[in-house]
Amino acid sequence: MSETVSPVMFLILAFATIGGAVMMLSTRNVVHAAFWLLEIMVATAGLYLLLSAEFLALVQVLVYAGAVSVLVLFVIMLTLRRREDAIRPYEPSWAGTIIAALFLGALYMAITRFVPVIAEMPEKVPGVADFGREMFTTWMLPFEVASLVLLAALVGAVWWSKGGDGR
Repeated sequence: MSETVSPVMFLILAFATIGGAVMMLSTRNVVHAAFWLLEIMVATAGLYLLLSAEFLALVQVLVYAGAVSVLVLFVIMLTLRRREDAIRPYEPSWAGTIIAALFLGALYMAITRFVPVIAEMPEKVPGVADFGREMFTTWMLPFEVASLVLLAALVGAVWWSKGGDGR
């Protein structure tokens, strides 16, 4: 394999991710925005594959690109009462522009002052048992909270889509 494959693929996936984010934010149709979000998640999984993080790429595709995108689309479809509801009004604001400029300034400062740290390899390679222990002690609660928030969003969308008095 040549030396240019990884940088070229990285640039393609990076531009796909950033381009998808720009399109998601700029489209006025919320259904189209959900599909652009799906494209962002798949491109992010591709970036994980370039980093040789196959497990993270699999989780990204299964959980985020699969489950979360489908849930977002279901919520959008359940809450849309009329076709016109899918179109967001375009309301430019100075506050949003100022916040974006401040964020870009902070990002520029962080990038220019970044000093890379050379990582040290562990003495022994962690195994699956170590990974499972770390996963279920550190990351169990955030995943459960996220699933409860998504469940509450789905229940709220179903309740809201009923309309009227809720019967």
